[in-house]
Amino acid sequence: MNIRKYWYRRILIMIVAFTVFVGGSYYLIEEEQDRLRREVSAAASDQTMVIPGGMPIGIYLETEGVMVLGTDEVKGMDGMFYDPSRHLVKPGDYIVAIDGQEVDTKKELMEEISRIDNEEVILKVNRNQEYIDIKTRAVRMNANEYKLGIWVRDNAQGLGTVTFLDTNSQFGALGHGIHDVDTNELLNIEGGTVYTTSIKDIQRGEHGMPGGMEGIIVYNNYNVLGKITQNTEAGIFGTIERIDALFSDQTPVETAAKEEIKEGPAVIRCAVDGSVKEYEVEVCQVDLDADEVNKGIILEVTDPELLERTGGIVQGMSGSPILQEGKLIGAVTHVFVNDPAKGYGIFVENMLEQAKG
Repeated sequence: MNIRKYWYRRILIMIVAFTVFVGGSYYLIEEEQDRLRREVSAAASDQTMVIPGGMPIGIYLETEGVMVLGTDEVKGMDGMFYDPSRHLVKPGDYIVAIDGQEVDTKKELMEEISRIDNEEVILKVNRNQEYIDIKTRAVRMNANEYKLGIWVRDNAQGLGTVTFLDTNSQFGALGHGIHDVDTNELLNIEGGTVYTTSIKDIQRGEHGMPGGMEGIIVYNNYNVLGKITQNTEAGIFGTIERIDALFSDQTPVETAAKEEIKEGPAVIRCAVDGSVKEYEVEVCQVDLDADEVNKGIILEVTDPELLERTGGIVQGMSGSPILQEGKLIGAVTHVFVNDPAKGYGIFVENMLEQAKG
């Protein structure tokens, strides 16, 4: 009898232990599945929604200080030639002050030079985000005029295409930075303005000769759309204040991670004929590890209407949104000079990352 009770208790303990083990495992499995479901649900809800662009905009950038293009000889009052700033300032430097007086424009720099009464001059320069003082000498041209022998430029303007507008009224455009035409340096800006524009003419792209869009931009307060806060290698970014004036269609779309992009059909949005339309393209190559941030996508225009109108990709179309399967995947950035039907694009992921910064 005792033996029977002993084995009865042993069997009962084993049954209870097995039940607890299986039940506990089942509970843990269910909990893990719930956690995964929550993560998937959260990932889906975290998809970035933006309004795609395609509209042309007028761009005006204000540089921080005055950009140095180079130096040159000047003829002094004594008939001798001098190159006082050679090896002191470099192309791409920004002169932000002269003898302690801040300068933001070329006009202000010229005004300060006209006030020089001593040959020794101290220039404050922004070189690669580092501020340094440079001592140079002004050349006396006559009794009342001095020169520094420096070629400079301030501010820049042009035309581009809006890529997207996010939920915070932040926009991204161009997909590449604005560089100085002489030094090829990325312009270091203090700010800028976005203006309304209309396309006046299009020069069709041909082999060896990129085409371009010509727009009419009136730089006045009435045509201001918003402000530019960043000029980066991934594009220009800022805020749009008059959203309705720029975005007639405000239907949002999801953005795609670069790993989602596939070779195959896609569309680009642009306004070569006055209104935003979608045109067929082919994504030819996706390079997840491209050396340049704005050359991760290679695409080819296949739309007969766009090829007839522009020859493919032309200057001014930079920033045109690229959509695939209803998602914004990137923006057009560059054209192949020898084949205007083909060009590069940037991942929208890279633009969104830069916009946050």
